[in-house]
Amino acid sequence: MKKILLPALIGISSVAFGQGVKNYVMISPNDSEQAIITKAANVTPSPRQLRWQQLELTAFFHFGMNTFTGNEWGTGKEDPKLFNPTHLDARQWVRSVKEAGIKQVIITAKHHDGFCLWPSKYTEHSVKNSPWKNGKGDVVKEVAAACKEYHVGFGVYLSPWDRNSPLYGSGDAYNNYFLNQLTELLTQYG
Repeated sequence: MKKILLPALIGISSVAFGQGVKNYVMISPNDSEQAIITKAANVTPSPRQLRWQQLELTAFFHFGMNTFTGNEWGTGKEDPKLFNPTHLDARQWVRSVKEAGIKQVIITAKHHDGFCLWPSKYTEHSVKNSPWKNGKGDVVKEVAAACKEYHVGFGVYLSPWDRNSPLYGSGDAYNNYFLNQLTELLTQYG
């Protein structure tokens, strides 16, 4: 049986958190179009989902190694020494999006090439091995600080695919690696 959850936002039921609202419905393959419309019309967003909708616009800062290689798809084999944003001004980025009416920013902290925009202790493929600020730079920290200064929401994107990590595809070993990096981001930046 094929199951579809509506809406296709974060698939966590607020019922599970004791809020008592049904923020998803089950659609079965046998449901008629009218039944699907009726079900969808009766979904009540959770407070988190409603807040997300009220943001209206979110800026996605997709900045990383590809900015310096000019390649659309990173391989994970890029030399960290290529990363050197000598004129990076995260305050200007955030100020500009705020002036445009954007209320939240998400930064690509790590894309599929595995290059981390923060000094992750779990990989060498990171800003800590770049010439930028003598390896002491931290793009995520600068964007987070700018968001705080300008009262703009802050979020991170951490790619689950990591073409640099030899652990990728190994199951539990990679899952632990990923969770360690996610924990770094969630505990150090907000």
